[in-house]
Amino acid sequence: MAGLSTTPPALDPGTTRAPLFLRSVYLKSLRDHRHGLLGWSAGLALLVLTESLIWPSFRDVPDLERLFAQYPDYLQRLFDVSAMTSGRGFINAELYTLLLPALFLVHAIGRGARLVAGEEESGTLDVLLVTPLSTRRILLEKALALVSTVLLLGLALYVATLGCSWAIGLGIGPVDTLEGCLAMVLLGSEFGLLALGVGAATGRRSLAVAVPAAAAVAAYVLYVAGLVVEGVDPWQHLSPMEQALASGPLGGGLPLDFLWLALGSLLLLLLTLPALDRRDIAAPG
Repeated sequence: MAGLSTTPPALDPGTTRAPLFLRSVYLKSLRDHRHGLLGWSAGLALLVLTESLIWPSFRDVPDLERLFAQYPDYLQRLFDVSAMTSGRGFINAELYTLLLPALFLVHAIGRGARLVAGEEESGTLDVLLVTPLSTRRILLEKALALVSTVLLLGLALYVATLGCSWAIGLGIGPVDTLEGCLAMVLLGSEFGLLALGVGAATGRRSLAVAVPAAAAVAAYVLYVAGLVVEGVDPWQHLSPMEQALASGPLGGGLPLDFLWLALGSLLLLLLTLPALDRRDIAAPG
């Protein structure tokens, strides 16, 4: 990423101010990701549409309830299988309990890793650091840009889910959709901020991807283990996956667990802000 403009007239002849999207780290970060965000949004919308189109034929399968009753108890709890006889339960099980959380994690972790570690490895972060902005201000604006992109992706998911529900008759209401999308946004934001923090602390993009990815896998294993092993159940609540998914997430209300996800993101942000102060960053080569 090119650094913030320090020569506004050259960037926008005829005016003394830089273009809008070059006036802050936050806006510049959003601008740099605009094409990727459009691609991700279109992909999610296509995924939701494809899965929604399957529902009319799926609901006509005979003896669905008897078939689902034969599933193991932990699978019924994990995917809320018994609810798959409704459009909301079908989309919930097919998308919102596994595939969409994974996609939001991939997007947020990848984006968080690129925002600092990616720029440091490409040699552009030092250009940004010579601006009058403090390192904490830079990290704060990058963190806000990360959360904003995840939020915009959640908005795209909201529109796609609600539109498909109305068009195909899935029976998913605006509030149900909001609850499911909010769970995805909170989950993605927390692990994306972890990637940002690891990237800021180490300067290595590979670590900024690997650490939160491993943490996400561990969180999912803890979540599933809590459904299967009784002894693990008391620890299950520590898993961000459980906090985001256990209530539904479609139609699961706004549980207090969402507050834990938000607090986790805030804690990660506070730990990240001083990360660059402790490092001597120089351009590679």
